[in-house]
Amino acid sequence: MVDTDRITGAAKELGGKVQSAASDLTGSNRNSVEGRAREAQGAAENLYGQAKDAVRDVGDKVRDSVDHLAGSDADELKDRARKAQDAAGDYYDRAERSVRSAGHAVGDYAEDAYQNGGRYLRQGGGEVTRQIAEYPVTSLLLAGLLGFGIGLLVQRRD
Repeated sequence: MVDTDRITGAAKELGGKVQSAASDLTGSNRNSVEGRAREAQGAAENLYGQAKDAVRDVGDKVRDSVDHLAGSDADELKDRARKAQDAAGDYYDRAERSVRSAGHAVGDYAEDAYQNGGRYLRQGGGEVTRQIAEYPVTSLLLAGLLGFGIGLLVQRRD
């Protein structure tokens, strides 16, 4: 039986890939970062669902093996199997918390990167504006040279 976390994780991962690709085409950095974060969160949730499936399968196999045993030791073995299944459940819970924490950390990191990028862009734009205001003739000459250079490059392509 497939765990629902695997299905929702795969859906989120696919949605994140689509959002990221569409954002890359439109040039929206914020949506691109959000898409990549959603993709990472979906991949983590998918892995979490796979881990749940694996733990469930191991528990079922242990229980089935114990059920097939006969004799007076069967009750003791069933008890050990239950303890093993409980321990596996504990590991599963820890893994779940770790994966969810990692997903949130990725989202927080992406948001911080986006905010820092925007701040640096504004600072750089302000510095360029200040330089142009302070040295208008030099800025005009540089813009003209840049335009001339681009014109030469375009002309050589044809």
